Amino acid sequence: MPALPRRRSVLLAAGASGALAALPGTAHAGDHGDGRRPVVIGHRGAAGWRPEHTEGSYAFAVRSGADWIEPDLVPTKDHVLVVRHENEISQTTDVSSRPEFADRRARKLIDGRWVEGWFTEDFTLAELKTLRTVERLPLVRNRNTVFNGREPILTFQETVDLARRLSRLHGRRIAVFPETKHPAYFRSIGLPLEPELIRVIRRNRLDRHSCVVQSFEPASLLLMAEAGLRLPLWQAIGTTGGPFGHDLTYQQMTTAQGLARIAEYAEWIGPDKSWVAPPSPLPANAHAAGLKVGAYTFRAENTYLPAAFRRGTAAHDFGDAFGEYALHYGIGVDAVVTDFPDIAVLARQEYCA
Repeated sequence: MPALPRRRSVLLAAGASGALAALPGTAHAGDHGDGRRPVVIGHRGAAGWRPEHTEGSYAFAVRSGADWIEPDLVPTKDHVLVVRHENEISQTTDVSSRPEFADRRARKLIDGRWVEGWFTEDFTLAELKTLRTVERLPLVRNRNTVFNGREPILTFQETVDLARRLSRLHGRRIAVFPETKHPAYFRSIGLPLEPELIRVIRRNRLDRHSCVVQSFEPASLLLMAEAGLRLPLWQAIGTTGGPFGHDLTYQQMTTAQGLARIAEYAEWIGPDKSWVAPPSPLPANAHAAGLKVGAYTFRAENTYLPAAFRRGTAAHDFGDAFGEYALHYGIGVDAVVTDFPDIAVLARQEYCA
């Protein structure tokens, strides 16, 4: 892992404030998360209730009380950042039913894994805009399929514009929480994510109160830090293995030494929620290292809940989501990343008074 710049030199408060700076709010990118009022982050919007990464999903999340909304970023062929969970889009759009794009089907090696389908980097933005979004998990979230085919793919710029409109509508600042997806892969094919992300951030004058940048790959976050944007950075931590292209594991990142290294460039760690469940020392150790902790991904269906919180027998039935939030709020996490921000907000009202 390369030498890391000191966080104090690259992540100072201040900088040019954007159009949202004057808006009131209860939880912001820069001043939040004291264990009593953790930030609620709408994971791809409100993916439990609407097809993910759509205007409807983001609007539902904010209407439910989410403080931040999360767009995953991938590029088009003409190097525009669009918002999709993955660059392979057969599960989240109707591309597979479009005969005009049948010849775009491909097989690619991405981060050491072979993937087959249709990829955003093989389409111009104009072509992607002809597609319509669909529910990614139709067997689990059949109710969401009623919205299939109703919305287009959003660009990151459109998502920033939407966050500002929703901020004005609801009278509170809504931060964007972009994630760089497969950044090493996109650098390898000449479509690096970071320069375009930096351009959008600067063009919109996003500041630490309106934007937090996340990635699983430290190299991507270091590129963002070196740009001098003074934004909070969030080091995501997976469950097994390690970040692609790096000689460290996620397990090593959660040690005292690993947390100290992360604290040199980031303000947050974002571990899978399994890392922070009791009796894990990770939340306390991260706080001792000066890091905030945002756990992911909270969902209400049994298939995604720990056994103790499952109810009924069907995988898609809702379990005791409130109980899981109570556990993690009690641990003192500073944020939760959730497909169901409405439930997370209600639980916060009850358990974080």
